[in-house]
Amino acid sequence: MSEEKPEGPYPLKSLHDFLTELDREWNKFKMGSLIGMITSGALLLFLVRLILLQLFRLSPPRLILDIDLLFLIFAAIFLVYSMYALFAQYRFLSKWERRIGLLLHLEEQLMGEKLGEKGSE
Repeated sequence: MSEEKPEGPYPLKSLHDFLTELDREWNKFKMGSLIGMITSGALLLFLVRLILLQLFRLSPPRLILDIDLLFLIFAAIFLVYSMYALFAQYRFLSKWERRIGLLLHLEEQLMGEKLGEKGSE
Protein backbone atom coordinates (compact mmCIF):
# COMPACT_ATOMS: atom_id res chain seq x y z
CA MET A 1 0.00 0.00 0.00
CA SER A 2 1.53 3.21 -1.11
CA GLU A 3 0.90 6.45 0.69
CA GLU A 4 0.49 9.59 -1.36
CA LYS A 5 3.14 12.19 -0.75
CA PRO A 6 1.72 15.69 -0.17
CA GLU A 7 2.32 18.14 -3.01
CA GLY A 8 3.92 20.72 -0.79
CA PRO A 9 3.66 22.35 2.59
CA TYR A 10 -0.03 22.45 3.45
CA PRO A 11 -0.10 25.99 4.91
CA LEU A 12 1.32 27.45 1.69
CA LYS A 13 -1.18 25.59 -0.47
CA SER A 14 -4.09 26.71 1.69
CA LEU A 15 -2.75 30.29 1.69
CA HIS A 16 -2.54 30.18 -2.10
CA ASP A 17 -6.12 28.87 -2.31
CA PHE A 18 -7.27 31.57 0.11
CA LEU A 19 -5.62 34.37 -1.88
CA THR A 20 -6.99 33.06 -5.17
CA GLU A 21 -10.53 32.85 -3.81
CA LEU A 22 -10.21 36.26 -2.15
CA ASP A 23 -9.11 37.80 -5.43
CA ARG A 24 -12.14 36.32 -7.22
CA GLU A 25 -14.63 37.57 -4.59
CA TRP A 26 -13.04 40.97 -3.85
CA ASN A 27 -15.13 42.99 -6.32
CA LYS A 28 -18.35 41.44 -5.00
CA PHE A 29 -17.54 42.63 -1.49
CA LYS A 30 -16.59 46.09 -2.70
CA MET A 31 -19.69 46.42 -4.90
CA GLY A 32 -21.89 45.15 -2.06
CA SER A 33 -20.64 47.85 0.28
CA LEU A 34 -21.13 50.51 -2.40
CA ILE A 35 -24.69 49.35 -3.13
CA GLY A 36 -25.38 49.22 0.61
CA MET A 37 -24.24 52.82 1.01
CA ILE A 38 -26.41 54.02 -1.86
CA THR A 39 -29.45 52.09 -0.61
CA SER A 40 -28.96 53.34 2.95
CA GLY A 41 -28.66 56.90 1.65
CA ALA A 42 -31.92 56.59 -0.28
CA LEU A 43 -33.66 55.14 2.78
CA LEU A 44 -32.24 57.92 4.92
CA LEU A 45 -33.66 60.57 2.59
CA PHE A 46 -37.04 58.85 2.76
CA LEU A 47 -36.86 58.71 6.57
CA VAL A 48 -35.88 62.38 6.86
CA ARG A 49 -38.90 63.23 4.71
CA LEU A 50 -41.14 61.17 7.00
CA ILE A 51 -39.62 62.77 10.11
CA LEU A 52 -40.24 66.26 8.71
CA LEU A 53 -43.82 65.32 7.85
CA GLN A 54 -44.32 64.01 11.39
CA LEU A 55 -42.88 67.20 12.90
CA PHE A 56 -45.05 69.48 10.81
CA ARG A 57 -48.09 67.33 11.54
CA LEU A 58 -47.76 68.01 15.26
CA SER A 59 -49.66 71.03 16.43
CA PRO A 60 -47.61 73.69 18.27
CA PRO A 61 -49.16 73.12 21.73
CA ARG A 62 -48.53 69.35 21.44
CA LEU A 63 -44.76 69.07 20.96
CA ILE A 64 -44.47 65.79 22.84
CA LEU A 65 -42.80 63.26 20.57
CA ASP A 66 -45.06 60.39 19.70
CA ILE A 67 -43.91 56.79 19.24
CA ASP A 68 -43.88 56.92 15.42
CA LEU A 69 -41.59 59.93 15.33
CA LEU A 70 -39.28 58.40 17.92
CA PHE A 71 -39.08 55.19 15.89
CA LEU A 72 -38.25 57.14 12.71
CA ILE A 73 -35.50 59.07 14.49
CA PHE A 74 -33.90 55.86 15.81
CA ALA A 75 -34.14 54.25 12.37
CA ALA A 76 -32.42 57.32 10.86
CA ILE A 77 -29.63 57.13 13.46
CA PHE A 78 -29.06 53.44 12.70
CA LEU A 79 -29.02 54.14 8.97
CA VAL A 80 -26.41 56.85 9.41
CA TYR A 81 -24.24 54.43 11.38
CA SER A 82 -24.79 51.74 8.75
CA MET A 83 -23.67 54.15 6.03
CA TYR A 84 -20.58 55.04 8.07
CA ALA A 85 -19.68 51.37 8.54
CA LEU A 86 -20.23 50.57 4.85
CA PHE A 87 -18.09 53.55 3.83
CA ALA A 88 -15.30 52.36 6.16
CA GLN A 89 -15.60 48.87 4.66
CA TYR A 90 -15.41 50.30 1.13
CA ARG A 91 -12.30 52.33 2.00
CA PHE A 92 -10.68 49.28 3.59
CA LEU A 93 -11.41 47.13 0.54
CA SER A 94 -10.14 49.82 -1.83
CA LYS A 95 -6.92 50.26 0.15
CA TRP A 96 -6.17 46.55 0.42
CA GLU A 97 -7.20 45.68 -3.13
CA ARG A 98 -3.87 46.91 -4.49
CA ARG A 99 -1.88 45.19 -1.76
CA ILE A 100 -3.58 41.84 -2.35
CA GLY A 101 -2.97 42.25 -6.09
CA LEU A 102 0.74 42.86 -5.46
CA LEU A 103 0.89 39.85 -3.16
CA LEU A 104 -0.70 37.63 -5.83
CA HIS A 105 1.71 38.98 -8.44
CA LEU A 106 4.68 38.26 -6.16
CA GLU A 107 3.36 34.77 -5.52
CA GLU A 108 3.07 34.13 -9.28
CA GLN A 109 6.65 35.33 -9.77
CA LEU A 110 7.95 33.08 -7.00
CA MET A 111 6.02 30.10 -8.33
CA GLY A 112 7.36 30.80 -11.83
CA GLU A 113 10.93 30.96 -10.53
CA LYS A 114 10.46 27.72 -8.59
CA LEU A 115 8.99 25.96 -11.64
CA GLY A 116 11.84 27.35 -13.76
CA GLU A 117 14.39 25.82 -11.35
CA LYS A 118 12.67 22.44 -11.49
CA GLY A 119 12.52 22.55 -15.30
CA SER A 120 16.24 23.32 -15.65
CA GLU A 121 17.34 20.38 -13.47
